[in-house]
Amino acid sequence: MVGQTIGPYEILEEIGRGGMARVYRAYQPSMDRFVAIKVIQKSIAADPASLERFLREARLIARLEHPHILPVYDFNGQHEPPYIVMRYLPSGTLKDITSKAQRPAGEVIHVLRQSAAALDYAHRQGVIHRDIKPSNILIDADGNAFLTDFGIARMI
Repeated sequence: MVGQTIGPYEILEEIGRGGMARVYRAYQPSMDRFVAIKVIQKSIAADPASLERFLREARLIARLEHPHILPVYDFNGQHEPPYIVMRYLPSGTLKDITSKAQRPAGEVIHVLRQSAAALDYAHRQGVIHRDIKPSNILIDADGNAFLTDFGIARMI
């Protein structure tokens, strides 16, 4: 997909992958910004139940407006392949930054408080994440946490 376009987005590089989708860094010319695009794998998209789960993730995240939940900018379930467009954070994940070096306790507590606030908000909206782990917490350049990957989340 690198070098191709998906809708108005120019795919630049793969930055992650999971069992259901791959995530790419892309450029959105109309807004002059970089974004992250989660693209469902074609084999998964062929299964109606898996495709519906992917689309449900997009709708679910779009409803959750919180300063520490990674926002969805766009999604298209009719495109081949379907995709979700999110904010791009180049700084990495909690897993990345904690594996490089020991972090000061205050910094870790700051990230955990923000992550807990995001989870609390999601729970109050009736959403259970079900996949909390360091690789699903993105960190921006200022050290702020953003909860992501609601792929197996459930409504309560």
